[in-house]
Amino acid sequence: MSVIIDGKSLAKEIRENMKQEAEKLKEQGIVPHLAVIMVGNNDASKVYVRNKSKACDEIGIEFKEYLLPENTKQNELLDLIKKLNKDKSVNGILLQSPIPKPLDIQEAFNTISKEKDVDGFNPYNVGNLCIGQDGFIPCTPLGIMKMFEKYNIEIDGKKVAIIGRSNIVGKPMAQCMLSKNATVTICHSRTKELKKEVKDADIIIAAAGKRNIVTEDMVKDGAVIIDVGMNRNEEGKLCGDVEFEKLINKASYITPVPGGVGPMTIAMLTANVIKAAKLQNNI
Repeated sequence: MSVIIDGKSLAKEIRENMKQEAEKLKEQGIVPHLAVIMVGNNDASKVYVRNKSKACDEIGIEFKEYLLPENTKQNELLDLIKKLNKDKSVNGILLQSPIPKPLDIQEAFNTISKEKDVDGFNPYNVGNLCIGQDGFIPCTPLGIMKMFEKYNIEIDGKKVAIIGRSNIVGKPMAQCMLSKNATVTICHSRTKELKKEVKDADIIIAAAGKRNIVTEDMVKDGAVIIDVGMNRNEEGKLCGDVEFEKLINKASYITPVPGGVGPMTIAMLTANVIKAAKLQNNI
């Protein structure tokens, strides 16, 4: 029987720690402040932003949401980001993705001040992660690394297969694992023999956004499985990228969906906001 990694419980523990950190900052007259920009009316984004707002309220982080209409122009989005960059009361800026086409999200990420880039998508922070320097790490990979740490899961020398090459999860996740001396294989939609690439992996991180892309016959006994996927089954229930019920007795550790990676992503966002507030105030 696998150990089910309880992301919900660990996220709560992290939020409690961040609440204490926020209280210490407030004693020094500093109120951590996160600004979230959402463009358009994406229903999933509304849910994610609401969850982020709740976490910030719980911890004591000031949360302000900037809602921009679907037809927002690129220069209007960039002007708002530049305004928030200059606002000394704002410690973190988050642009909720996706944003409507033809807006250029990467140009927007490039415009966010590297000191306020709590999502870790500015090229400066991406570069720091690649060369092993301190900076802001994207929240999902950072949360997964905290899971490995909490459950004492060995990474050094292990074979890791990451399914998905997004700038949000797959690529930064690979850098995080390399920093811990893992041997990393990145698989994606053009990978010809996915089963062959994954079969020998000690750790599988599924972030493809495709239901049941990881099946029982692809996984060796005792592998660690981290499921980043957020999909819906025929009944409309949330499910991940792996066959959880079939793998629960095969993996050594496995994350559920929901209750695994998702809560950790939000918890690590709050940690990055606290970190930003400290850095900007030389603490």
